[in-house]
Amino acid sequence: MHGVAGAVKIGLQAFIVNGPGLVREIVARGEKVFLDLKIHDIPNTAMNAVAEAGALGVFMTTVHASGGEAMLRACARPAPHTLVLGVTVLTSLDDGDLARVGFRGSAAENVVNLARLSKECGLRGVVASADETELIRAACGSDLVIVTPGVRPEGSEAGDQRRTKTPAAAVAAGADYIVVGRPITDAPDPGAAASAIVDSLP
Repeated sequence: MHGVAGAVKIGLQAFIVNGPGLVREIVARGEKVFLDLKIHDIPNTAMNAVAEAGALGVFMTTVHASGGEAMLRACARPAPHTLVLGVTVLTSLDDGDLARVGFRGSAAENVVNLARLSKECGLRGVVASADETELIRAACGSDLVIVTPGVRPEGSEAGDQRRTKTPAAAVAAGADYIVVGRPITDAPDPGAAASAIVDSLP
């Protein structure tokens, strides 16, 4: 994967199994690490967690934008060399799922609201599906970094994802970074799968 992927994502499962040692090992190899733990806690705890992620040398990390203004402002401060991203609405959720947990409005409306809040609180980027990228750009401008998960190559199974796009469509919609997980990790040859995705980009 070296030289193909722009960064290596370490998610919750890998972090629980391997701990921060895995992060340190990959950073020491010279790779950029996206530590995707989706931190969501009281402001002080979340702030300290972001600080520890920054101390590991990660390139990006995530906090839930729905943690609220005080938490987001706290998380914007402690790791100046780490891009802290506000997770808006998970790509596994649709309008009906959000209604079930008490959110008003559509997924798109909630994404834009949480993206605005993230920017107002000092975060420099957000995580959102490609369905909402253009809406975020219109509401928040071009300087907010948008990381797009739920990316599936043509013909891939969506799995538990609801709001998906192909890699090329996600980039065309304005994503700064795309996140591709299972289509690479579950492939017989992950390196070849990653290279094919890069080759498909505009």
